[in-house]
Amino acid sequence: MSSMTRGRARATGEASYNGIVRRMVSIPQNIIRGFSRAMGHGIDLMGIGGRRSQYLPSIFPFQHPQEPVIVQEERAFLASFEQQYGTMHPCFYECRFMEALKIAQDEQKFMFMYLHSPEHPFTPPFCKETLCSELVVQFIDANFVCWAALANRGEGLQMAMTLQPASFPFCAVVAPASGDNMAILQQMEGPVSPAELLEILQRTMEEQGLVFGSSRVKEEEKRRSDRRLREEQDAAYVAALQIDKEKERLKNLHSEEERAQRQVQASNKANYEKLKQNPTRNQTSKVKETLSTRETQATDVAGRGKDAAQVTQILIRFPNGERREQSFLCTDKIQAVFRYIDSLGLPGVGNYRLISSFPRKVYGADQMGMTLKDAGLHPKASLFLEIL
Repeated sequence: MSSMTRGRARATGEASYNGIVRRMVSIPQNIIRGFSRAMGHGIDLMGIGGRRSQYLPSIFPFQHPQEPVIVQEERAFLASFEQQYGTMHPCFYECRFMEALKIAQDEQKFMFMYLHSPEHPFTPPFCKETLCSELVVQFIDANFVCWAALANRGEGLQMAMTLQPASFPFCAVVAPASGDNMAILQQMEGPVSPAELLEILQRTMEEQGLVFGSSRVKEEEKRRSDRRLREEQDAAYVAALQIDKEKERLKNLHSEEERAQRQVQASNKANYEKLKQNPTRNQTSKVKETLSTRETQATDVAGRGKDAAQVTQILIRFPNGERREQSFLCTDKIQAVFRYIDSLGLPGVGNYRLISSFPRKVYGADQMGMTLKDAGLHPKASLFLEIL
């Protein structure tokens, strides 16, 4: 690049970031306020002949405002430019500066900004030979979001007053920055050839792209990390809820078992007291036999079942709604359950069979020889007594 070109392509203001020179510029408040006001009323971005409406980002949904805000300056620039130089030119976004900057941020591109000064003598040759060059148009459209405006009106005037170019034509490579700032990565003042412009833009992308690219990578990684953290917190919350529900279920089950046990004890006591009041020989003998059988079973289970893992709890539900629970060893056979029920001497219980509800299985004479463990009743089961 010639020394003249190096003088025209400059990045002043001279704040350094990782050895790369650029300058930070505050965006004019008029542009920011105008953008906010336009977003409040809705924006007509169709442009002349409906062009470039497809570039409207998803966060700017098209609305039908009562008073549409027409971007007159951008339309005036494009109309006069095409009238003088034809339609072979970079794809100028017909929108406000802030909108174009937001589109560049969303598409992770830099913005190519051109301030057009029709009266300047360098402007016509620059537009015809450089800006409308087919190679330049293809390169800018592929790598940048392009925004242009007249340097003597509207937002173009605001940007010219902010950047204060020493000469025209004026081009700049711009990137979004934090707050209400923008980063001027490179600016070109005065005429440059197509080859010089392409070289400047290519070098700027290579130098500055690493810096801004790494920043975007860090932001994306932070978003992914935050998303993973939220997912892990949600999963932990769901797991805690499941644990609490299981604890509540076990608590309720334990309470129900204790209540059933108390009912059985009360019923046994009432039956015993009734038999004591009417002590016939057979009844007394039967009561003693029943109590002896229960004590024998309880002692047998306690003696053999010191290991709690071998104990099987069987809850038996009777047709009248009564429930009784008894402990067995998992090696005991189903016949032991029948013997226990027979020992209760309950009235009306003669020929019967036992049924598990879920999964439904029937235990009768054919299953008497099965152990409780083999029958799937260990460590705990609930059986319904069905009278045959």
